[in-house]
Amino acid sequence: MAGSVPSSLQLRNLAALGERHPDLVIEVAHPQIIHEFGAQILRHANLLVGSPSALADQTTERQLLEASHLWNHAVFVARGALWGTEDITRLDAAGGLQSLRVTMATHPDGFRLQEPLASVHITGPRTVLYEGPVRGLCPFAPRNSNTMAAAALAAPSLGFDNVIGVLVADLSLTDMHMVDVELRGPPGPTGRSFTVHTHRENPAEPGAVTGSATVTAFWRSLLGADAASFPPGPGSISAKKPLSPKRTS
Repeated sequence: MAGSVPSSLQLRNLAALGERHPDLVIEVAHPQIIHEFGAQILRHANLLVGSPSALADQTTERQLLEASHLWNHAVFVARGALWGTEDITRLDAAGGLQSLRVTMATHPDGFRLQEPLASVHITGPRTVLYEGPVRGLCPFAPRNSNTMAAAALAAPSLGFDNVIGVLVADLSLTDMHMVDVELRGPPGPTGRSFTVHTHRENPAEPGAVTGSATVTAFWRSLLGADAASFPPGPGSISAKKPLSPKRTS
């Protein structure tokens, strides 16, 4: 921050957060910040979580919900690169969502993985590193699973245990991230199901964790959280609304 943020605006110790009387704290660092300090932050302000993969940890989620209730502050979750968040949430609330699958592909240089995924051998031009429940992926790809985590929050009837995440290393994707979202509803009277498949190509600098269009999406989440300075009530987490027994954003 030196040279870009005036020293008077720098907070070097979160224990002194209350002295600044903030309305909203925005996390854009790493899920570990939410694990360690999320509940503490909620004592003083609303919280916008930029690393929703942190919420795959059930202890962290419970602590945030309890702190949200106790201190009457809301939790918001940035949607990031997830396309169609509101549509997923509406369909889920109406009981029309049976399955949700999010596939994220990029060049291996764009990954920041933990073991055992960090040691997976890239066997060809396109290698599936993980396929399974999003909850199982987040601890090992905390910076590359946030879009999947946002999907799990947008569809609480499925959640982290039933939304499927697929992480793919693709040697051809040197300057972009690709995100495919596939959802299906229950069979109707004819036996056919409502289905949607979106395909997003997000330009990115070589080796970057975040694509360029994600910044705009995050900014819109921030504006939404700012507009909800006085949210309807604490106690839930969802992808784009307050995380309170009501939701997150």
